Amino acid sequence: MNWKQATSDYINYLKIEKGLSKNTIDSYLRDVKKLILFINLLKKHPTPVNITSNTIQQFIYETSKSINPRSQARLISGLRSFFDYLVFEDYREDNPTDLIESPNIARKLPDTLEKGEIDALISAIDLSHPQGERNKTIIETIYSCGLRVSELINLQLSDLFFDEGYIRVLGKGNKYRFVPIHITTIQRLNFYINDIRCKIIPKVEDEDIVFLNRRGKRLTRQMIFIILKNLATKINLKKSIGPHTLRHSFATYLLKNGADLRVIQQLLGHESITTTEIYVHLDTSYLKEVVELHHPRSDANLKEE
Repeated sequence: MNWKQATSDYINYLKIEKGLSKNTIDSYLRDVKKLILFINLLKKHPTPVNITSNTIQQFIYETSKSINPRSQARLISGLRSFFDYLVFEDYREDNPTDLIESPNIARKLPDTLEKGEIDALISAIDLSHPQGERNKTIIETIYSCGLRVSELINLQLSDLFFDEGYIRVLGKGNKYRFVPIHITTIQRLNFYINDIRCKIIPKVEDEDIVFLNRRGKRLTRQMIFIILKNLATKINLKKSIGPHTLRHSFATYLLKNGADLRVIQQLLGHESITTTEIYVHLDTSYLKEVVELHHPRSDANLKEE
């Protein structure tokens, strides 16, 4: 088996068996392509079947000179997945990445925004332009429903069930979930759809897409980032933010106000509760408030005794 055949079969496996999105598949494939480019520079050209741990270790060592530990860990993880597939299909008996350790990296939790900061972002939007109304609705929708940016840009009119109070979201692994939507967000979406979007002629392939640009095409991920970055600059916000910041803020706010972690897991579309536990952090001020309120030695509990 050569590398071209192996990668082609691997892509089909990720697409059909695992049900992964194109972006995720492309990310996995980039890791394998980097290894192939390295192999092409060697005197000997090992195949996917006979490449050794030493060769991969050499590749990791050379690559690590130009990437940070987090990127290195992701690269190793991507290669491990590829060789796990080859073992699964009986092309190999072992995974040559099993003896390669990933670097220890500190998990950096993203910034969150307080409600006042989100209100400030929205207030900075110029509503005299149609794009302003659209952008306000975008921020309200991400924050109100905790959406990923990919889920937002692919949201369809046929996914809106306002009478029932839900929207249908196509998440990772092409899995649908229903997310409750607040009445204020429903009102924003209705206004945007009926007063702004109706004046745009959508491209045929994007007729059902909710958020469109002036030319009638769905927005890109980069455009959502640009919208938020420009607003952050406008209000002199020092935090590094993106669409994921709004999603994280949504989840953190729910947790602080007593929402069950399992509920948050379902709302965010996390397959594993472990992801939610890491993603939705408790800051120290909140922990202090909980202890002061519920600790058996707190003033309130002593008075009850």
